Order: sequence, then C-alpha cells, then structure tokens
Amino acid sequence: MALIDKALVKTDDLPIRHAGQVHSGKVRSVYWLSEEDNKRLCRQYGLEKEELAVMVISDRISAYECIWQSEGGLKGIPGKGAALNTIARYWFTLFEKEGLAGNHIVDVPHPLVWVVRKARPVMVEAIARQYITGSMWRSYEKGDRKICGITLPEGLKKNQKLDELLITPSTKGIVSGVKGIPEIDDVNISRDQILGNLDVFNFRNTEDVAVYEKLLTEGFNVISRELNKIGKVFVDTKFEFGFIGEGDNTKMIYIDEIGTPDSSRYWDKALYEKGEIREESKEFFREMLQASVPDKDVLLNKDRMEERKALADTFRLKDEQMMEVGRLYIDLAEKITGAILALTDFPKQEITESREKLGLIY
Repeated sequence: MALIDKALVKTDDLPIRHAGQVHSGKVRSVYWLSEEDNKRLCRQYGLEKEELAVMVISDRISAYECIWQSEGGLKGIPGKGAALNTIARYWFTLFEKEGLAGNHIVDVPHPLVWVVRKARPVMVEAIARQYITGSMWRSYEKGDRKICGITLPEGLKKNQKLDELLITPSTKGIVSGVKGIPEIDDVNISRDQILGNLDVFNFRNTEDVAVYEKLLTEGFNVISRELNKIGKVFVDTKFEFGFIGEGDNTKMIYIDEIGTPDSSRYWDKALYEKGEIREESKEFFREMLQASVPDKDVLLNKDRMEERKALADTFRLKDEQMMEVGRLYIDLAEKITGAILALTDFPKQEITESREKLGLIY
C-alpha cells in the first residue's frame, strides 16, 4: 500500500459511538461516551462511577504550534502515534509499580487507542529541567538570570548539567485576570504565583502543589535512571496532572502523556560525554525545520505567529525527512520497552474493528 495511507492523520471522524462533540488537539482526539455506554464499560472494567472516553492518537507531527507535511503528501509520520502511546504507557506502568501514582489509562484496545478516565486537570504545564538548553539557554544568553522565580548562577555554559533539577512551570491555556501573568498560552510562572492563585490553577490547597512537585521530581528521576541504562540523557520534560475521586478519596494522577520524545528532550549519552549534542526527540525535528525553512525566526518568534501559520500551510519537508523522524521514534520505543513495536498498515480499518471490543459500534 502507499506510504501516505499508513499514517493516521484525521482522528475525529472515526465510527466510534460517543456523546457530544469530539475534542481534537494537535495530535489526539477524544470521544466522550454516552451515559449508557459509560455505565456498561465501567461494569466491564470493574470501576466505580467514572467518566470514560476513547482517546485516539494520530501520526500528525506538531512543532512550534503548527502541523507539518511533506512534499509527497505525507500529513503524518507512520508509526509515530504508536511509538508515543507505547512509550507513555510503559512509563505510566512503571510509575505505578514503583508506587508513584496512578494514571488515566483504563485499557488499550489498539496501539493507537486508549480508554481513559476523566480527570479534573491541574492547569499547569509541569516542566522539569536538568540541563540548561533550548529556550532556557536562549533567555540566559540574553542576560536573564531568573526563570519561574528561580535565580540562576553566573557562568553557566550551554547544555551544562544543572546542580539540581529545576521545576519551571508554565500556564496550561490562557490565564485571565491574574496580575503579572500575560493573557497568552504557555507563559512561565513561579511557585509563588501558583500558591497565590490556587483556584486559578485548579489546586485545592498548598499540599496539592507539593504533591505535583514530588510526583514530577520522582517521575523525572525514574525515567532518567531507565534512559541512562540504554545510553540516553533525560534533559527536560513536561508532565500533566489531574484529580480523580471526591472528598477524602481524591487522588492526583498522571494524565496526557509522560516521558515521550514529543514531551521531553533526550540526548545521546556517549556523544554528550564527548562534548557533542545529538537530539533524539522532537527537538531533532525542530532543528530539521529550522534548517529547512527560509527564515527560522518565523519559528522562534511568537510575535510572528500569523506568518508561522501561513508557512506551515505552504512549506513542505521532504518525505525522507519525515520518515527519518519516524525511524527515530520507533527505535526509541523499542529500546525503552525492550519489545518490537506493534505497527499497522491499515490504522483506520483496525481501529474501526477494535471498537467492537468496546461495543461502541454505530
């Protein structure tokens, strides 16, 4: 079959019975269930009253808040979605085994599909950094010595390991009416700003803030330990958290995805120890884009967002560049899990068939 048909691109039109509108993000679509289907699946999985959804991941590639395509018509990267789902699920399972916290996955009826429980999201992008690189380095190089209320020492070098793991949160969505926080998405915030506006960020109390920081730190350390075993440096990452349960039974869990090459930065360890950097996550794709587009400032400058969107509509990478990213993601999934990645040549057909297991057929 044609390469273009192997990538799952459109995920909001699958014949999965649901209630209300399908919610679609940059790479995932979420189908919330009807009350009847929800009750039936809760019984099937032995769950108490919970709200369930079917989450489908696509093979779309997003960077700089835009979706990118190839000259040959590839609107996604075959294998990328399965690799991300597999890596995230692996870390979720390991975290539970090590006693960190649960997560939102209930079942995996297909490599591109999760059944998930609804959580009340913490409105903070929980970011941890062990090295000074990327946007943090660009700010530091310009003379900034504070990030998220944390003062950085003088004399740091690009890509240097920091003396301690830094928690540098940013906003999840647009925060309105809070002094000192611009009304735009993805703005760096300090711990004091979170503590002073707990309800805005969906925390119940100050203890919740300490819990998210603990789970972020512990999770980072677990992934860093495991990646070190396969010759990778865990540079930085973004986690997301949410609450399930009510009253005294309320628990914070991991949601979305964790530790994937889309949400984290990996480096090759052997090369780093020799003073070289080889990006082995989505940063590899970002660097490829920067080297390929006519003006990389369009990608880096948020004030040029309209130009960036127009560029993404017209600019096309080579097919081989897209496939190179796919090979990287698949290789990472197999090295992390120690198993061959389950891939599919007919993603839409297989997902349609997998719904039979869930009884969600129109």
